[in-house]
Amino acid sequence: MLLLGLTGSIATGKSTVSSLLSSPPHKLPIIDADVLARQVVEPGTPGYAAIIAHFAATTPDLLVEPSASMPVSGPSGRGRPLNRPALGKRVFGETEALRRDRAVLNGIVHPAVRRALLAAVLRCYARGHWAVVLDVPLLFEGGLDRFCGVTAVVAVRDPEVQLRRLMARDPHLSCEDAENRVRSQGDVREKAARCEARGEGYGVVLWNDGSREELAEQVHEAVARLKAGSPVWWSWTLLGCPPLALLVAAYRVWQNVRLNRQWHESKRASKL
Repeated sequence: MLLLGLTGSIATGKSTVSSLLSSPPHKLPIIDADVLARQVVEPGTPGYAAIIAHFAATTPDLLVEPSASMPVSGPSGRGRPLNRPALGKRVFGETEALRRDRAVLNGIVHPAVRRALLAAVLRCYARGHWAVVLDVPLLFEGGLDRFCGVTAVVAVRDPEVQLRRLMARDPHLSCEDAENRVRSQGDVREKAARCEARGEGYGVVLWNDGSREELAEQVHEAVARLKAGSPVWWSWTLLGCPPLALLVAAYRVWQNVRLNRQWHESKRASKL
């Protein structure tokens, strides 16, 4: 089974690509890290308790305000949900204190998401899918690209396009808030360069400065190439022979570690 790591940055069109991949004619299963990230911090989870313990004292609006539809005990009886916009303002920014708090939040959420991702991948493998999409905004930063057979980055060449799309999508954000969120996920053009450096068959860049139709055409062409390199019969072979599947997975991890090392060495060399 091919693991297709899909990443990008906020407001570059990654969700659109995910929707295209999950719809006919492709119908690929999508494992969305953002959805899992919300699930692992729902009231009653260990992640929720850890966030409350660290942030409640300094973030008065950390929880959704009580209302007629949101009693104090919350819909599950385990507490009110997190106020995600307030938590975002609490950790997004470039000061040292904000970076430390963002690291704490990531340290709570990321390990739980990784466990949920693994469980979801194993379910897709057991069902015999030829490919599964790992939709992860911080794919490179979290090191999850090491486990993917192919990495795809959805990017825009013009940073102003990204900022305008974000503010149109989330009108409650100020210009400063939008800029902080864009910066927090790194420069998407560098992610695209890193993806291209992986080489043909290992990295795909989908440029999304134009229309949805243009993006869809790029997606269709990319899937056709990937399917030619990872046909359905190969997925069934791996399903029928788990030891072979483990060997293939180990080889892909080794290969990706080598590619990542080459990328970091080239970055260091360019700064000399």
